[in-house]
Amino acid sequence: MIRNIQDEILKLKKEKDICILAHSYQGAEILEVADFTGDSYQLSLMAEKTDASVVIMCGVRFMAETVKILSPQKKVILANPYAGCPMAEQMDKEIIENFKKENPDHAVVAYINTTASLKTVCDVCVTSASAVNVVKNMNKKNILFIPDCNLGSFVAKQVPDKNIKLMQGGCPYHSKVTEQEALKAKELHPDALFLVHPECVPAVTEKADFVGSTSAIMKFAKESDKKEFIIGTEISIVEHMQYMCPDKKFYPLSNNLICSDMKCTTLMDVYNCVLGNGGEEIILSEETIVKARNCIDKMIKLG
Repeated sequence: MIRNIQDEILKLKKEKDICILAHSYQGAEILEVADFTGDSYQLSLMAEKTDASVVIMCGVRFMAETVKILSPQKKVILANPYAGCPMAEQMDKEIIENFKKENPDHAVVAYINTTASLKTVCDVCVTSASAVNVVKNMNKKNILFIPDCNLGSFVAKQVPDKNIKLMQGGCPYHSKVTEQEALKAKELHPDALFLVHPECVPAVTEKADFVGSTSAIMKFAKESDKKEFIIGTEISIVEHMQYMCPDKKFYPLSNNLICSDMKCTTLMDVYNCVLGNGGEEIILSEETIVKARNCIDKMIKLG
């Protein structure tokens, strides 16, 4: 049954000039029908390069918004309208506008995991992979990093010459992993390298052999000559890596590292989207697109 649905999706997307994007946290059955897979910003760049007139995002809302910002002429559909991101929705632009009025000497750095609306009042955007380089190359010494205080703390340690202010925010899934869970995983798998996403708390990332974005973690594991790895990001990456590297062993840092927002997108959601009766089209005003795009363009220039 699943194979039949996948075949129909593959057939319909070609007929209807559709490009399917799937974030790495999606299930294998969705990744198999996608044109591009990877981290959120990588996917938006791939969407920008494709000739397809319609783009379906199998991920969460801020990712679909980023695709629309970079490809405003394309029809962008979020496969499941309820797929949000708690971190992206933690702050609104009024909070940042007030901060900038009270702290004119600060530049505001926004993690890509933010809404399009919030990006319009920030100075530069960053990904988990580019954050250190971007902040290092900024002219301003005083910086507000939002919304993830764990990623911000990691950046602050790498760029000690900057005065980085943080607000309390972050990924509720990565940040709930405890130091005790990290120690337990390392005890259970003493020969495994510990690969961690910087959205985890400092007590966890400090124990890692490698800290990086989801794509960087996957790349590191694939290219390493080691055979065992503890994966400190969303649990689906363990499964994907097991398929990609059957000669290696992968263990989850925590069985609780499950993003329910990513998991709410199903293969049937994708199927209904290619049929034309599912998902939600992302609509952004021209003003929002222009201002948010400026934030992203600065990241490219600095990173």
